[in-house]
Amino acid sequence: MTARPLNDTTLTEAGLAPRGQGRILLIACGALAREILDLKAVNGWDHLDLACLPAKLHNTPDKITDAVRAAVAKHRAQYDRLFVVYADCGTGGQLQAACEEMGVEMVPGPHCYSFFEGNAAFAEREEFTAFYLTDFLVRQFDAFVWQPLGLDRHPELLNMYFGNYDKLVYQAQTDDPVLTEKARACAERLGLAFERRLTGYGDLATTLGGISR
Repeated sequence: MTARPLNDTTLTEAGLAPRGQGRILLIACGALAREILDLKAVNGWDHLDLACLPAKLHNTPDKITDAVRAAVAKHRAQYDRLFVVYADCGTGGQLQAACEEMGVEMVPGPHCYSFFEGNAAFAEREEFTAFYLTDFLVRQFDAFVWQPLGLDRHPELLNMYFGNYDKLVYQAQTDDPVLTEKARACAERLGLAFERRLTGYGDLATTLGGISR
């Protein structure tokens, strides 16, 4: 099976349509598309198909639950089972409640930063002054951080937004020196100390691996 071409801008704005191949559909955030497709390829999880909602929903978490509801309604009839690959992601428990109502399972955890590191390990750290980036968010830093916060137009707002943070933590899914240097540059732009953690796929891999064939 040939790999699907991925473009971060498309994943941000439009998401990714399913192939219609596989018995179980993963409904995921566009920011996780590359990681999920890599895991599918490496593990031969041909029973899983993938549909991604636009990653830009990260910036409007109040819209995530309704978008997931719509995706479940759209695709339920075509698959034996659906699985939502979002954590709570700022929905205040609404997404979990909706998934329970619809009879659909979802990835556990408060957000992707937690399940990439491992929910238990992340909780133990109790980091309240760290700002997190993943591979996707490093590549899309301007689109997800700099521009939405207006820092491209009003750099004087930087301290207002990030004055209570002391470091940027780059949770690296891949060991990519180019991305590492780009993440370091993001930390410098924000005036934060830089830390890199090679998390790999964390609980995401474990959770998807546990979805029975």
